[in-house]
Amino acid sequence: MQLHYRELGQGKPLLILHGLFGTSDNWQTLAKRWAEAGHRVIVADLRNHGRSPHASEHTYEVMSADVLELFDALQLQDATLLGHSMGGKVAMRFALDHPERLARLVVVDIAPGFSDMRHQDEILAGLHAVDLASLQTRQQADEALARHIPQFSIRQFLLKNLYRLDDNSFAWRQNLDALTMHIADIGAEITSAHPFLKQALFVRGGLSDYITADDKLHSIPALFPNSQVETVPDAGHWVHAENPDRIFELVQSFMQS
Repeated sequence: MQLHYRELGQGKPLLILHGLFGTSDNWQTLAKRWAEAGHRVIVADLRNHGRSPHASEHTYEVMSADVLELFDALQLQDATLLGHSMGGKVAMRFALDHPERLARLVVVDIAPGFSDMRHQDEILAGLHAVDLASLQTRQQADEALARHIPQFSIRQFLLKNLYRLDDNSFAWRQNLDALTMHIADIGAEITSAHPFLKQALFVRGGLSDYITADDKLHSIPALFPNSQVETVPDAGHWVHAENPDRIFELVQSFMQS
């Protein structure tokens, strides 16, 4: 699958992968900063998200293959691959599948192990509650989401995926049916018989429980023995949105190491 992407700057390559229900837009501000700091930055939309094609399959194996196709198309070698949440698991899968293509790996607030996706049930219910056929305004969409999702910030994040078609009707950029069908696959554990031996940086939000103390001691070093885990104390799961300056500094320093 040919993924949609945006490219900024020149220098050593950095490819960024967003999380579930996200798009490349979520990383544009940081991408611009890394580009200005001397890197060739590529920000991709994963399949079934953003402006990339929709497909019925949505597993880490096929998403890793999508990323390989993008690497080949852009002739990327010795790149830094950064992924957040679901994108972090894609990045881990790719690093384990194709270590020869990477210089280093950055994973933001996700561990290799199984992720309990039950907390996504209300988000999926909210998205399905939006009746696109009769929708007239974004405010109506927000009201439908609010019956299931009380957090304003999460609703605003989700509503970035809502856009108008040529006939002025609304549609979601994400493939909601495929993501709903594969929500268990999105929580799947990342495994491999062979660890990724190059440098890896895991960044966790101090207010998030996606990377546990046990992950730091066991699951991460088992697959990524040359890794370090850094904590951003005042941030939750969306570390890059809540403390972009610290993420910029951590990744910039890591890419220069």
